[in-house]
Amino acid sequence: MKVLIMDEQSLFRDGLSLRLKQIHQDINILQASSIDEMQKILSQTPFIDVIIFDVDLAELNIGDVINKIKNTNPNTKIIATSSSEDIRNIRKIMSYDIKGYIPKKSDSNILSGALKLIIDGGTYIPPALLNNSNQNQTHSQNLSLKKNLTNRQSQVLDLIAQGKSNKQIAYDMGVSEATVKLHINALLRSLKVNNRTQAVITAQKMGLI
Repeated sequence: MKVLIMDEQSLFRDGLSLRLKQIHQDINILQASSIDEMQKILSQTPFIDVIIFDVDLAELNIGDVINKIKNTNPNTKIIATSSSEDIRNIRKIMSYDIKGYIPKKSDSNILSGALKLIIDGGTYIPPALLNNSNQNQTHSQNLSLKKNLTNRQSQVLDLIAQGKSNKQIAYDMGVSEATVKLHINALLRSLKVNNRTQAVITAQKMGLI
């Protein structure tokens, strides 16, 4: 297996080389300190299995470089490394359909796991991006639930949060206590909780009140 590491810092290249050799003993590692050097190696080497390169270079047009690698080496796995953990940067780089984005601040165990996953044919997505996706999904679910609550259920929820009893809620809303209980039962089912206290806590966490 041939792996090309492109990074300006020799210490990072050497450290990554040692980590790779621990994962895969039968490995031939090539190093480059610049894009030009990396492209020269690519033109002179018949086939490289994996390319790991730093995307933080100021003059670097990431999209052009990745597309050029893919055009000349379509079967090569591409891994990006970066000092940035910004969600926008990660999403942008991953949009080029590469095999992984590994922040340089990653724990050594995470780094090893990510490299092994990619070498074995998988794709590594940083936890920051996964967490952001989960948060977006949760937010969408919360908005959907809020839309599904009737006006009466929302009103009951607000009054429960104010600590009012069923009798007080019935008086404020101009309905019977039996009607209030029906609204509360429906509300508990929607929030998937068992009592009024849990309903308030859950609704607060979801941004419903």
